[in-house]
Amino acid sequence: MRQLTLCPVLRTENGNASNKTQTLTVYCSVDEAFARPILNRFEATTQSQLAIVFDTEAGKTTGLVNRIIQEDDSGRPRADVFWSSEVFNTIALARRGLLVAHRPSTAKDIPARFKDPDHYWTGLAVRARVIAYNTRKLQAEEVPTEITELALPRWKGRVVMARPSFGTTGGHVASWFALFGPERAKEFLRELRENDVRIVEGNSQAVRAVAQGQADLCLTDTDDVWAAQRNGWPVDLVYPRHDEQGTLLIPNTVARVRGGPNPEAASQLIAYLLSSETERALAESDSHNIPVSESLAAGLESYRVESPMALSYRQIAEHLGPALRASSEILEP
Repeated sequence: MRQLTLCPVLRTENGNASNKTQTLTVYCSVDEAFARPILNRFEATTQSQLAIVFDTEAGKTTGLVNRIIQEDDSGRPRADVFWSSEVFNTIALARRGLLVAHRPSTAKDIPARFKDPDHYWTGLAVRARVIAYNTRKLQAEEVPTEITELALPRWKGRVVMARPSFGTTGGHVASWFALFGPERAKEFLRELRENDVRIVEGNSQAVRAVAQGQADLCLTDTDDVWAAQRNGWPVDLVYPRHDEQGTLLIPNTVARVRGGPNPEAASQLIAYLLSSETERALAESDSHNIPVSESLAAGLESYRVESPMALSYRQIAEHLGPALRASSEILEP
């Protein structure tokens, strides 16, 4: 397991110990209810003081990504660490040269598929992209198990999904472009439009629409389904296939931001976020993120995804821009 001993990280410019409290700036698109306790524990255990900037539900990740870009353009980067709830926009930042290559001390046993080959980001605590359904309207065996079945006539006007411009939905659509090819993916988007798919602002709104009977099915993330069940809503899920591929898993990612003013403290926070303590906390939280650590995942069999998509995140990220443009043109004319 990736254990971590926390210790003070304060240094002066010449490397000597300092009594002055640092302020380490963290940009975080993980839901505050889950991220805040973890960051508070780091803050309480070290002599660092955190300034945490969270994103909104509708603008998940994208708002913070744009902020990092704008601050770099102005020559005044503020963020030291970017803790993202997904991977594809993190890859986009790396491609723009806005992240620092870094090999965290606690990342040695993280599987290679959850690490950037060039060390610009490291993944942990995954969620799955699923089809959620209203259990009062449908039996489990009636729910589509292949993603393209959502465009069948029987589901006309009965499906809702979050706007692809933000959050994990954009990465999911990009995976269709990577798997099916751009032309078939665009045709699938047109089929969804002709089938009267409804677009809402976020995954939680999509699940709420299903729970309230405004739709029968939606595309969403596992954590939104677990939250709905915690609230007593009539919602469950299936893990969809994509032709010969399985279900898309989307990890959290952590990275150091180029130009961040506290590189040493940033490295220690990243090590903590990638530790077994953090993965266990996220797995045991109401979000039930799936650990990338096999030893931790072994104790959470009910949340394991048996057939994950095998495409690399880089392969999918290459299609993110075209996928978002096509989604906007086809689904939101």
